[in-house]
Amino acid sequence: MLEKLLSLLTFFAAAKKVSPAPDRGSANRPPRKQVPQKAKRTKTERCRQRLVLALLLCACAARAAPPLAVTQFAPGLYVHRGHDDIATRENKGDIANIGFIVGKRCVAVIDTGGTAEEGRELRAAIRAVTPLPVCYVINTHMHPDHIFGNVAFRDDRPQFVGSATLGEAEASHAESYLRVLRRELGTLADGSEIVTPTLVVESTKTLDLGDRKLVLRAWKTAHTNNDLTVYDEKSGTLWLADLLFVKCIPVIDGSVTGWLADIALIRQVNPRRVVPGHGPIDTPWPAALDAEEAYLANLARDVRAAIRRGETMQRAIDTVGANERDKWLLFDLYHRRNVTAAYAELEWEQ
Repeated sequence: MLEKLLSLLTFFAAAKKVSPAPDRGSANRPPRKQVPQKAKRTKTERCRQRLVLALLLCACAARAAPPLAVTQFAPGLYVHRGHDDIATRENKGDIANIGFIVGKRCVAVIDTGGTAEEGRELRAAIRAVTPLPVCYVINTHMHPDHIFGNVAFRDDRPQFVGSATLGEAEASHAESYLRVLRRELGTLADGSEIVTPTLVVESTKTLDLGDRKLVLRAWKTAHTNNDLTVYDEKSGTLWLADLLFVKCIPVIDGSVTGWLADIALIRQVNPRRVVPGHGPIDTPWPAALDAEEAYLANLARDVRAAIRRGETMQRAIDTVGANERDKWLLFDLYHRRNVTAAYAELEWEQ
């Protein structure tokens, strides 16, 4: 539809003026009242201009993205709840919890979704809430479902923020991430690309949105080696992203021991509320963190025991943690991978 509108727009904008056909009527016909040629041209031009304007407005409307559904989780803090699934054409790659925080001066976006289109929808949701500029786009880690919407905010000229290790991690995975995205989503992946950080966080950094400060913290390798959290001082909300999975099985792309160490530190922060990267956003966070910690601790314990018994990695994959299946969504997709990651890490522990 959009392509057709743009084609018509181009045609009418470039249309040449056509001279009127010669009068082929009878010589006895009474002479018509002559309209000045300039007046005819002016009227034609006005009609053409109106048509071009109408087509342009239609094209803009066709291009505009609908706003993403968001919930005001705390005053000025909005969260979109992603699907509890892997990226598919049915869910359009919308599988992560993403959102934004509004200050008095500007807006900070926290993760942008799994496609350029989802990023545009998130931007539309922001515009439905506030006209304030987007000054920061914060990526909590490198995974595709959190970063591919960045491109939708490029024209806003924000600072793209991530941990000091994010850029390298994105660069090393960019080709495979894009290949898989196109394979799984087809044309829904069009326009998606990685936008690397312009502002990095080595340890901690405070961003001021105008009477609203966000404290960013880079963490020890856990879910990935580039995890970042955002603490909103005004609402007491800690945006944990994928350092917390609720009901969806935690996925280890970093270190099981590092993740357990990070969980201990997260408890010390003692936020009023948290935003997980996946799963319900309204679950009491201490219980959710307890469940995640128990899964990771049991995984580490059982893999260590398998290694001590001299079991192969494949034997551990086939047996460790099978009793956890009914506790977690997406268990069959990710648990065996978690055992593999834990075994590879713990095999050389001593």
